[in-house]
Amino acid sequence: MKTTMHALIADHPGNLPAIGAADRDWLSYDGLRALSQEVASSLNAMGIGAGDRVGIVLPNGPEMATAFVTVAQVATTAPLNPAYREDEYAFYLEDLKAKALLIGADDDGPAHAAAQKLGLPVIRLSVPEGAAAGYFTLSSDMSGDASRAPTAEDVALILHTSGTTSRPKIVPLLQSNVAASAHHIRESLALTPEDRCLNVMPLFHIHGLLAAVSASLAAGGSVFCTGGFNALNFFAMMDEARPTWFTAVPTMHQAILARVGRNADTIANNPLRFLRSSSASLPAQVMVQLQETFGSPVIEAYGMTEAAHQMACNPLPPRAQKPGAVGVEAGPKVRVAHEIENHLIDGTGEIVISGPNVTAGYESNPDANAKNFFDADGARWFRTGDQGAFDAEGYLYLTGRLKEIINRGGEKISPLEVDGVLLDHPDVAQVVTFALPHAKLGEEVAAAVVLQEGSATTDKDIREFASSRMADFKVPRKVIILDEIPKGATGKMQRIGLAEKLGLVEKAQGE
Repeated sequence: MKTTMHALIADHPGNLPAIGAADRDWLSYDGLRALSQEVASSLNAMGIGAGDRVGIVLPNGPEMATAFVTVAQVATTAPLNPAYREDEYAFYLEDLKAKALLIGADDDGPAHAAAQKLGLPVIRLSVPEGAAAGYFTLSSDMSGDASRAPTAEDVALILHTSGTTSRPKIVPLLQSNVAASAHHIRESLALTPEDRCLNVMPLFHIHGLLAAVSASLAAGGSVFCTGGFNALNFFAMMDEARPTWFTAVPTMHQAILARVGRNADTIANNPLRFLRSSSASLPAQVMVQLQETFGSPVIEAYGMTEAAHQMACNPLPPRAQKPGAVGVEAGPKVRVAHEIENHLIDGTGEIVISGPNVTAGYESNPDANAKNFFDADGARWFRTGDQGAFDAEGYLYLTGRLKEIINRGGEKISPLEVDGVLLDHPDVAQVVTFALPHAKLGEEVAAAVVLQEGSATTDKDIREFASSRMADFKVPRKVIILDEIPKGATGKMQRIGLAEKLGLVEKAQGE
């Protein structure tokens, strides 16, 4: 099995299409390999090589896809959400120990401001007029001499994941982790050079980077890169791209279903081999609707950042796709462990994984590593924080989450991070952020707040304050102002079950 990003694209016929986009020529595999060499020369001449970390902030599209694929063959990529505010960029870039920030040629937004504040060198990405999809050039004021190419044990991709502490954990994924996951997904979906993925997933997230881009390229297939998910133009993109599959989160699938009535011809003219769903639980009713609408199997998968995305996946026909199940073991070993003791069990417990795609551990976080990894039965196991069990046929069903992380349509939010921002408001005395059930997103962000005595601050004021400090998806949709926050038997404010305690559940689920 190939173990580096470079090896993933090395052997495919050069004339095959690799990267596409609306109103652009396709970038072939020869073109992608030539771009990889140009990027390596440019970065090496800037003093950037294996082990150096490059923050990448680019809009969704073909250049973001090729920037990830090419920079990862030279250095460590650190894609960041383009929706972040300046303070967030400053935190993440400093926490990652980035050596440089890669942004668009004309981007003078919050990422650029954060880099200036940190004294971080900036690399500019330019797209020549008429260039094929994904082709770009790089420029900067940096100079140096780096030449070592990454090996399988170098870090290819580094991402933050929200944890149960206020400080997000750093997940380093080795070249070998990323390559293994790309192969696992390719095998699960039986991808070939004939397959084309319509990518609507954000490319700062593990789902899009691995399932849509890396797995497609591992198979010699092609990826049509959109500017992100937009239900209004999804079917127009489908007409232009002529994909054989796409992958999305459940909320995207639901938005697509809402628009199928007027797009029956597009669906009929572009038969899909399958649809894929991941990053949050797909309601069984939605899975059935999608199958009936597209006349194609719906493959639900189970993934997380620490696994370089995929852990389990519903199989392709002739095997069954079971609504409500996240599939069968699909790459790493997947088992059930005791939720407190470090051993494997039968029945219901915490889902654990072990395999070549799994991170070796969180960076600079021995406490988290001690809590989340253990050795048993001749393997090293990672605790996912999810509870579940297998049925008699080996299909995995998740029964709940052990962690307090809020899963908003696939976006994971640390409640303590939100607490920390809201507590910066001068009129907020106490706060506890919690998950509010939501019919479409699964969960939404909510916060219970106690104000300083005599304050006339409103819930709208607090939400506006949060909006100025955090990306929109982290901002609480509902802020409840209370005289006192309910506490548990030990006197601690409890997140789990708070929505029920405050009588918010029935109303939220009906919205």
